[in-house]
Order: sequence, then C-alpha cells, then structure tokens
Amino acid sequence: MMKKRGKRYTSTKAMLEPGKKYELSEAISLIKDLPKAKFDETIDMAVKLGVNPRKADQMVRGTVVLPNGTGKSARILVFAKGEKEKEAQEAGADYVGGDELVEKIKGGWLEFEKTVATPDMMSNVGKLGKILGPRGMMPNPKTGTVTFDVGRVVQEIKKGKIDFKVEKNGILHVPIGKASFTAQQLIDNAKAFLEVVIKLKPTTSKGQYLKSLAIASTMGPGVKLDSVQIRNLFR
Repeated sequence: MMKKRGKRYTSTKAMLEPGKKYELSEAISLIKDLPKAKFDETIDMAVKLGVNPRKADQMVRGTVVLPNGTGKSARILVFAKGEKEKEAQEAGADYVGGDELVEKIKGGWLEFEKTVATPDMMSNVGKLGKILGPRGMMPNPKTGTVTFDVGRVVQEIKKGKIDFKVEKNGILHVPIGKASFTAQQLIDNAKAFLEVVIKLKPTTSKGQYLKSLAIASTMGPGVKLDSVQIRNLFR
C-alpha cells in the first residue's frame, strides 16, 4: 500500500515541471520558494553513482567541511586522556573521557552524535563496535576520527564537517543545510560536497559516474538535477 501524501506535499510537487531536470542554482531557488513547513527543514542531496559498492575498489567514502555548516551543531564525544583530553575540551568537545565513557555507553547512554578517539584509546573503544557501528558513530581512521589531532577534528566537526559513504544501492545521502539558509549558502555547500565526490571517482568505475542527482527538503518532494550541468561546473 502506497503512503498517502499530505496536501502540502501534493501542492508543492504540482509546482515542479514534470520530467524536468533543473540546474543547481535553479533547483535551490525553487526549493527556497516552495511552501515552508512549520519547522526549519533540512535540505538533503541524493546522488546516484555509477559504482558497485560491493567491490572494494569502487567504495566511495569521504569527508567534507561544508563552508556554511549544516545548520546543526553536533554533540561530540572524544575518547582521550592526558593532554589530549584537555585539547579536546578546549576545542569545544561536549564530552571527553576514557574508560568511564565506554562503560556509560555500554549501559545505554547515547547522548551524542559524533565520536573522535586518539589511537591509544581504540583498544577499549573497539568494544563498542556493536553499539556505535550500526549507528554510524564509531571512530574510524578513514574518516579522520581516529587521530591525535583531536582539537582540529573537533573544530572541523563543529564548523560543519560531514562524512559520507555510498550505500549498497550506489546512492549517497547528505545534508547540505537548512531551509533558513540563503540560496547562495546552499549552493556553496552543494558545490563543496560535489567537488569532493567527483575527486573520489574510483579508477575502476566505468561509464557515467554521476548518474542522477536530486535535492529535497525534509517534507518536500525531490527536485531532480541536471547531471550534465553539474559535471560542467567542475571542468
């Protein structure tokens, strides 16, 4: 049974030209002009890539610091000790500690969104894999969250650093800001993300890499983007 759409969604979708693929700036301006929800909606981008994520050499994964942030300040937990604990606190981490935090999380506490750990803490933090892993919150060297440079990483996350990983169906989903952002802020964030994605194209990926793209607000319909125009932005 198909999910019934609300009147706002239906009326908003009617404002889109059927089958049309919009240029990035045009699509964002359109989303900005669509009827607003009663809360500050997140603007998300979805990108279908021409890769096979089941093959290790075609896994697309990376990080990007959005120039205008995400519109949400993530609560950051840092596993560190000694001077690195102090460094994390001074950088703005919300929670900093060691074994006591590991035990607290084992007990069901999860009042944070991002985690960072120094390499010497990973022997204990690794015990949280089954809890943090499925939630996408496990510190990982590939995303730069296992590091001794905790101060810099905490500051980057606070400024709007996001990490992304292609799903098994070849799609990337990321937030590029809030409905309250200006159109230019959303455009700048989208370009920053797409530039990194294009640079991460696997050498073994054949054919069209950016197959399809769309952006949407939390409660709104997807607005399809012109992939040819997107590719031309970075040539």
